[in-house]
Amino acid sequence: MAAAPPRQKEPATWELVLKRNPVERLKQAKAPLGIRDELPALIAMGYESVPEEDVVRLQWWGLYHDKPKVGTFMLRLKIPSGILPPAKLRAIGEVSNRYGRGHTELSTRQCIQLHWLRLEELPNIFADLDAAGITTAGGCGDTVRNITGCPVAGLDAHELFDCTELVAEVANFFYGNPDFTNLPRKHKYTIASCADRCNAPEINCVSLIGVVKDGREGFAVKVGGGLSSVPRIARDLGVFVPADEAIEILSAITNVWSEDLRYRVSRVKARLKFMVDDIGAEGMRERVEARLGRTLEDFELPPIDVQPSNHVGVHAQKQVGLSYIGVPVRVGLASGDQLIAVADLVGSFGGDLRITRQQNFVVTGVPNEHIGEVVARLEEIGFPLATNNVWANSIGCTGEPHCNFSVGETKQRLGRLVDHLEGVFGERIADLRLHLDGCPHACAQHWVGDLGFQGTTGKDADGRRLPAYDIFVRGSLGPDPAIARPVFRRVASDGLEAAVEGLIQGWLDGRRNEESFTEFQCRLSDQELGVLAQLEPARSRREVGAA
Repeated sequence: MAAAPPRQKEPATWELVLKRNPVERLKQAKAPLGIRDELPALIAMGYESVPEEDVVRLQWWGLYHDKPKVGTFMLRLKIPSGILPPAKLRAIGEVSNRYGRGHTELSTRQCIQLHWLRLEELPNIFADLDAAGITTAGGCGDTVRNITGCPVAGLDAHELFDCTELVAEVANFFYGNPDFTNLPRKHKYTIASCADRCNAPEINCVSLIGVVKDGREGFAVKVGGGLSSVPRIARDLGVFVPADEAIEILSAITNVWSEDLRYRVSRVKARLKFMVDDIGAEGMRERVEARLGRTLEDFELPPIDVQPSNHVGVHAQKQVGLSYIGVPVRVGLASGDQLIAVADLVGSFGGDLRITRQQNFVVTGVPNEHIGEVVARLEEIGFPLATNNVWANSIGCTGEPHCNFSVGETKQRLGRLVDHLEGVFGERIADLRLHLDGCPHACAQHWVGDLGFQGTTGKDADGRRLPAYDIFVRGSLGPDPAIARPVFRRVASDGLEAAVEGLIQGWLDGRRNEESFTEFQCRLSDQELGVLAQLEPARSRREVGAA
């Protein structure tokens, strides 16, 4: 019998989109950004009566349910490049204390997130944030998310040029812009001109990477990066974009993707990275050029040979007589009182605070003669600079107790793991990057850490469920960006320390020519790593298929 012809996919029409995708139906029924105006009506009906569709629309103002779903919310504040003058920092601390039990966390997109916020308080919260010039528009939802950058832009003597004003212009254009609040899914930009590409352009949807060509300042462009459950490293578009065309190129790339209905049919395949998978960087460039009506200038982004910086420690600024201080924040957690105290400190010498991708912060504009006093005051507030650098490099997602997607402990579990490793190895592990997530969404970027961890569940000898983690190895950013592999599956939580300790001890004993932890992992086979961790490696899909 002849084989049946391959089934033809239905053409992507709005009819098909609305048939298959409930979020697209929700957005067409009522524009999500307008939900803020409906808050008085939602409050009047009571939290339990608010339609689930309206709870989803609240995401467009940076709101997600806290866990469990009993009436409190997380709120994500958008802070371009993580830059906060003292007045804004103080306002965030005050809002946190007044409405959110004093709980704040720094995110990997250089945002601040608040928790425990009640529906009936949201109008007052938004009024306080508006008064301070802080927006949450597009903090979540199918929008342009917070635009990240280098936290020491404008300060670093080695940067190619200063693009802080450009980041602010791009944010002003896209944040809350109705033309970019009905995208197929969330959409992430990063813009920086730092020498070591500390802002992780490899894992953003669209990255503008500062370069100088023939004496002209501008950007190379990477597209299609992203993590979650289907990780991708971004690809070079092969173009040079002058700085004054940045908004135009970002708009064109975004619109080319947004207007292709194939990427609205399924939420699972709605990110820009899937379009780049389908047509390649070359196809993206062709479509962007067609939309612009002109050919873009060719440019091949040169590689770098240094690792991305975490900017921790005391560093001279290019402004004479001033320094910046990068401060570790253990697992990214701070209190409202701490933010207010740091705001007062920074305001006393005219500096500002900048959040980093590693969930730390940088205090800028410190007069050199006052560095000692500032460091001492930061320690009094609860942020000691004399901290093992492994804490500055270790990232944990929101997870328990707040996130409804998380299946296990995150920040607390990471803290115990780092505590243990620091006690065993001390400063020998200062450069390690440990990333722990509670679910596949990868907010803590476990795919690109030296060691990544993703929460899951396992079973004990009696078949009872217990907390566990998958362990990912060989991930990296920088000169050789790579997506990690989950080599060890469902490792019981109480066995995590022993497994990681074995891997690190094996590296310290067996490395060659001071090779990094990731270089060491890449040289060894899965089985050899399994001997060190005393765990059986998971079989790869290729091995399973060959069995």
